[in-house]
Amino acid sequence: MSKQEVSVFWFRRDLRLEDNTGLFCALQSKYSVIPLFIFDDSILDSLPKNDARVGFIHESLSKINTELQEIGSSLLIKKGKTSDVWQSLLQEFDVKEVFFNKDYEPYALQRDTTLCEILETNKTLSYSFKDQVIFEEREITKADGLPYTVYTPFKNKWLEKYKSLAPVQEYDTESHFSNFYKNSFDFPTLEQIGFEESPIKVKPHNLKFIANYQDIRDFPAMDKTSYLSPHLRFGTVSVRKLVNWAFHKNDVFLSELIWREFFMQILFSFPKVVTQNFKSAYDGIQWRNNEEDFKRWCSGTTGYPMVDAGMRQLNETGYMHNRVRMVVASFLIKHLMIQWQWGEAYFAEKLLDYDMSANVGNWQWAAGTGCDAAPYFRVFNPEIQQKKFDEKGIYIRKWIKEFDLGYGKPIVDHAMARDRAIATYKAGILK
Repeated sequence: MSKQEVSVFWFRRDLRLEDNTGLFCALQSKYSVIPLFIFDDSILDSLPKNDARVGFIHESLSKINTELQEIGSSLLIKKGKTSDVWQSLLQEFDVKEVFFNKDYEPYALQRDTTLCEILETNKTLSYSFKDQVIFEEREITKADGLPYTVYTPFKNKWLEKYKSLAPVQEYDTESHFSNFYKNSFDFPTLEQIGFEESPIKVKPHNLKFIANYQDIRDFPAMDKTSYLSPHLRFGTVSVRKLVNWAFHKNDVFLSELIWREFFMQILFSFPKVVTQNFKSAYDGIQWRNNEEDFKRWCSGTTGYPMVDAGMRQLNETGYMHNRVRMVVASFLIKHLMIQWQWGEAYFAEKLLDYDMSANVGNWQWAAGTGCDAAPYFRVFNPEIQQKKFDEKGIYIRKWIKEFDLGYGKPIVDHAMARDRAIATYKAGILK
């Protein structure tokens, strides 16, 4: 019996049916489209069994599957090494075309290169699309074609190009749903893929505070952030819809979205930044890397309330307010003299919105070792930050229950730590 001729759309960082570039193009195919998601063992094997992000992915896929069932289709869920899964699929179906949206992280680029080689051997056509950003790879460059390494000129060029297109095209995917492959694939439970429910959950995103974003974004006790970042990370929202909306609503909020693309472009152009300093002149810094100090930072027991509240919020919820992220990162690097890679790895493990490009970019910004970073001699004073942004201690008391019962002594004196950090940087920066 001959196998059925089909196209496949592979969901990855785009967990939505609405305004999905690759899916829209797949549904134009002359073959019916199997929607696919692969739980990749190469990623999952390093995660705890109750990882909240896997739970969120599963929940998002379940919503997609429910929508598809209403039109007689369903998601095909597979688990394993991606190359093995694809070899199996090519045996099971006569796959004529494969569509997917691009991912720019080093592992994803390598994975997709391998896939395209497998498909080419099978004489299967493959098509990839820009979807998680407005401008990708080499679309925003300097006049000489080189990537920007300073944010402001990147932003100016980005805005100039966006305004020439505004609004960016959105894709009416729903009008082509009739071309989905009609089948009822089994949808696995979280337990069937080897995971379990986490008490930590991704919150719904909320845009009602964006109008005065610039006035409220630095005050963690207000809890008036958008909670968009995990949804952008996993693509449950369309960045095109969001940017087209934000362009008319708030310039500061839009700038944060442009920062996201700036860091993605840096990661794509300079993949060494995943583990190495962007500025190699900082490679000679002699870090203390004290493991006991690191444990106290991780557990939120440094004796600095703003730092400890932030770390406890992270450990309990998977979130941390952006202003507080800057304080805790600066503290780890410049007060404790622990290199940024340690903090970056801990955030990667805990953050619901972990995105490699932003995480690496922001940690190197705090360390002074990245492109367009804070100067090395800028050392946040956690006590001043607390007075400026949580003057009444509302945020701190929310996360440090024992705060009013006599809080512990600081792990290190600020003035001494600041002087030590500046002297160590000065001595270590290569001329």
